[in-house]
Amino acid sequence: MNAAALSRGDLLRALAVVVIWGLNFVVMKLGLQGLSPMLLGALRFSAASLPFLLFVPRPALPWRFVLGYGLAQGLGQFGFLFLGLQLGMTAGMASVVMQTQAFFTLLLAAPLLGERARPWQWWGLTLAFAGLMTIGLAHGEGPGQMTLAGFALTLAAAFMWAVSNLVARRAATAGPYGPFPFIVWSSTVPIVPFFALALWTDGAQGVLAQLRAVDGVALAAVLYLALLATLLAYTLWTQLLQRHPAGRVTPFSLLVPVVGLWAAYAFLGEQPAPLQWAGAGAVLCGLVVNQAGGWLRARRARPAAS
Repeated sequence: MNAAALSRGDLLRALAVVVIWGLNFVVMKLGLQGLSPMLLGALRFSAASLPFLLFVPRPALPWRFVLGYGLAQGLGQFGFLFLGLQLGMTAGMASVVMQTQAFFTLLLAAPLLGERARPWQWWGLTLAFAGLMTIGLAHGEGPGQMTLAGFALTLAAAFMWAVSNLVARRAATAGPYGPFPFIVWSSTVPIVPFFALALWTDGAQGVLAQLRAVDGVALAAVLYLALLATLLAYTLWTQLLQRHPAGRVTPFSLLVPVVGLWAAYAFLGEQPAPLQWAGAGAVLCGLVVNQAGGWLRARRARPAAS
C-alpha cells in the first residue's frame, strides 16, 4: 500500500462521509428521545441489513472478519455511543470526542498491521489528543452539559471504532471484497445482541411500548442512521481503508466536528463552553498538521519522480 495522496474522487468520498457523520450525532439525539439506546441500535442495524440480504451476496471473506467488524463497529461503537448520548453526552462534543479513534487507530496499527506512522502524524494526533483532553476537563452535571459518564462512554466508542478500522484493513489483506456487501452482512451481527440488551434493560413490555409509539422523528432517525450513516458512509469509508493506509484515512474524520458542532448549535441549541471551543480548535489544528505533512511530502516527491 503506497503513501500517495488521495485522488480527487477519494477526497470527495471522504468529505461526503464527514458531512453525513457530522449530522449523525444530532440525528442520534433525536432518535433517543423516543427509543432506548439498545433498541435504537437494534432497529438501525435491522434496517441496514435485513431488507438487502436477499439480493446482496455474502462478501467473499472468512466469517471472522464479518463477525469481528459487526461486533466492533456495530455493537461496540454504537452501543457505547448511544448509551453515552443518553447519559449526558452532548451531540456537538460527541462529534469531537469520537475522533480519538484516529489516535487509537495509529496506536494499534503499528504493532498489529505494521503500518509505520510518520513523525508529522504523531505530532498532529498528539495535538488533537491534547485538545480532546481539554474538552474532557470542561464536563459538568447541569442540564445541557457534557457529563463525565457520557465522555467516558464516548471514548470507549471511539476505541471500538479504531478496532473496526483495523478489522477492515486486515480484511483487505485477505483478498478483494465489495465494501457494500461487507457492511450489509456485518450489520446483521449486532441485531440479536442489541435486541437482547434492549429486553434486558427495558423489559419486553417496555420494548413493545416503544415500538408502538414510534413516530415520524424516530422513524426518520432510524432510516438516516441505517441508510446514510451506516450503508453509504461506511461503504465509502471502507473503500478508502482498502486503498490507503489507516493512518492516512482516519484523520479525515477529525473534520466531522466542524459539521457536528454547527448542527448541534443549529438544531439543538447547544453552545459549547470556552474550554470546549479551545479543545475543538486544537483538534482541528491537529488535523491540519497531520495532513499537511503528507501533502508537502507528496509535492516534494513529484519533481523527483518526473
